[in-house]
Amino acid sequence: MNKRASGHLMALITILIWGTTFISTKVLLVDFEPIEILFFRFVMGFLALLAVYPRRMRGATCRQEATFAAAGLCGVCLYYLLENIALTYTLASNVGVIISIAPFFTAIFTDLFIKDEKSLKANFFIGFVVAMIGICLISFNGAKMQLNPIGDLLAVAAAVVWACYSVLTRKISDFGYHTIQTTRRVFAYGIVFMIPALFLFDCRLGIERFSNPLYLGNLIFLGLGASALCFATWNMAVKILGAVKTSIYIYLVPVITVVTSALILRESVTIMSGAGTVLTLLGLFLSECRGKKQK
Repeated sequence: MNKRASGHLMALITILIWGTTFISTKVLLVDFEPIEILFFRFVMGFLALLAVYPRRMRGATCRQEATFAAAGLCGVCLYYLLENIALTYTLASNVGVIISIAPFFTAIFTDLFIKDEKSLKANFFIGFVVAMIGICLISFNGAKMQLNPIGDLLAVAAAVVWACYSVLTRKISDFGYHTIQTTRRVFAYGIVFMIPALFLFDCRLGIERFSNPLYLGNLIFLGLGASALCFATWNMAVKILGAVKTSIYIYLVPVITVVTSALILRESVTIMSGAGTVLTLLGLFLSECRGKKQK
């Protein structure tokens, strides 16, 4: 397998896992606050990465540390907090659609701040429009969209923050450190930034909750799978493919949600959600096409 193919495979594996995390989160929200779930999963992810690759990072400059801190603030702390708070103000379908515009912001920021990635072509924007139509069909599924300015703007902010994280990850990939080292450092900063939010949202330790095998199993899945493994594979994919091409895989999250809902939760797949799935996949294909080479 060549390097680019491995990059696409890592991005796909990451999205396949991230697309199923809603089930675990839904189970845990019965007894856990959203910020508690985030804190526990990323602490667990940090410890897992430390166990897998315990070697210390040496020689990082102040500028590099600032980049790690910014990535931890954006990708680990702010993104998930904004997304979860948005869900308390607006519909989950609204959030699902709005978050999916993250690749668009990633493309804009990459063109502005990353000079060694290729400029955007028309096929990216065509694919974006087609994918967004498909995602809207999946998310709303015939229901009327109900706008809520506060929640919807928070979801837009979450998409922008994730785009910032993608660009920062691309910059970090040029530092020359091991991917697990950099992911671990980003997690550490994200956890530090998360601590004030724990007090703000009146969280509790509640160790007795971990005695429930259902809760413990889902936290392990989120901590080891969706956090430690997926952030490492996502960062590797960004290093190989670039921020824009990797971010396009975000379009697949609603598709995976539809499939897992049908397989695990036994939810029915409608004609509209099926059509949306086809359009989303088509949009992904169009955005990933390299297009004709210029003479």
